[in-house]
Amino acid sequence: MSTDARQDTGRRGQTENGSPSALSTIRSSPGFVQMFTGQAISAFGDWMATVAFMTVTNTVTGGNNLAVGGVLVLRLAPGVVAGPLAGRLARRFDYRRTMMTMDALRAVMVALVPFVYSLWWIYLWAFLIEVASLIFIPARDSSIPELLEDEGAIPLANSLILGSSFGTIPLGAGGFALIAALTAGLSFGFIPAQTHPAAFWIDGLTYLASLYFISRIRVLRSARVVEPGHEDEAPRGAFHEAFAIPVVRMVIVPALTIALGLGALFSLGISLVRNVMNASDSQFGILIAVFGMGAACGLGILQLRGARRTIVDFKIAVAAVGAAIFLTVLTPFLYVGLAGALFFGAASAYAMAGGMSTLQEQVEGEARVLGFTAFHVLIRAGLGIGAIAAGLLGQFVGAVTLPALGSLASSQWVLSLSGLVVLATAALIRDREGRATPAR
Repeated sequence: MSTDARQDTGRRGQTENGSPSALSTIRSSPGFVQMFTGQAISAFGDWMATVAFMTVTNTVTGGNNLAVGGVLVLRLAPGVVAGPLAGRLARRFDYRRTMMTMDALRAVMVALVPFVYSLWWIYLWAFLIEVASLIFIPARDSSIPELLEDEGAIPLANSLILGSSFGTIPLGAGGFALIAALTAGLSFGFIPAQTHPAAFWIDGLTYLASLYFISRIRVLRSARVVEPGHEDEAPRGAFHEAFAIPVVRMVIVPALTIALGLGALFSLGISLVRNVMNASDSQFGILIAVFGMGAACGLGILQLRGARRTIVDFKIAVAAVGAAIFLTVLTPFLYVGLAGALFFGAASAYAMAGGMSTLQEQVEGEARVLGFTAFHVLIRAGLGIGAIAAGLLGQFVGAVTLPALGSLASSQWVLSLSGLVVLATAALIRDREGRATPAR
């Protein structure tokens, strides 16, 4: 959508006060509603398949935790392939075609996972599905401004998309548990029952559901990163060029460190809850639910801030993430963990959605796709690095005794260290001119 066209449509969506309601803009944007619906369904399937991948890997290897961690390592390698590839695809195809192609490919690939009961087969398809996801997501995020009549609704739109991802975590995990219970002992012919085929096949159906809803978004049928006839005038879109954009660098560094902290929590969080806080599996489920509630609060705060959101807000949110991790893991009390999970979820969601909004507002065209490619590639890399590094530190160093803090379990000191890293990163955040100024 051109700037003039967006301004015209934005004026049509204004209220008498000249400021349209973000929620009313969302409701009157059928393209975004279709996008959100498809992504919510797909996210449910993604989390269900993620649990299935971990479970099947654990079963195939006889409970080898290092092998299970190998699934997370696969989040690193695809970035090398998908980063440059996404930039090239952005020049050749429109947003809609890119997303539909990746949904179709992922539906086929995830359906193939249960057919072979072998670790290399699981790793292969986990890797290729991640490559396709790293191409799909930048096209999706870059298309959101094209679906809205007023740019003031972008933060809410990002919050809804991000919320669909966070909110479906317990649903996906519960869906896998239900499917595993219902299909226990059932025969699937020559397909090993231990591979939980139904979970992967349902995930494939959710990709097809996403494809269906995206295919119905008419406004994206003519939306391109590079307009036809101007391909030679546009930059080549090499992946590394994203890091030459000041606002991209500003957003990516803190997002990467938050991902590192999340990865560490993913790796050692269960050990912390069970061995330090002496919580049950059901209480661990409550912690996850509280984290989701916190994320919803953070997204709500982001929407309330709206145009008043500044770089200072972004810095505070990143610092809050680090502080929440550091303070929560140092105590063995479950109620502190619940409060920390709520605070951590709110700060993480605010920082991540705020970073996405900043990219969408300040970067346009092919540069926006490159920016989101780098954003998501590095977040996935951070998750994988954080999980593996935290697991190795916890395993080989073990418990330590520190001045003023006393004896700390491996999960405590490793996670507190990751919190300090995130906290320190907040001090490095600067706008393109080196000072904290409004993001809009």
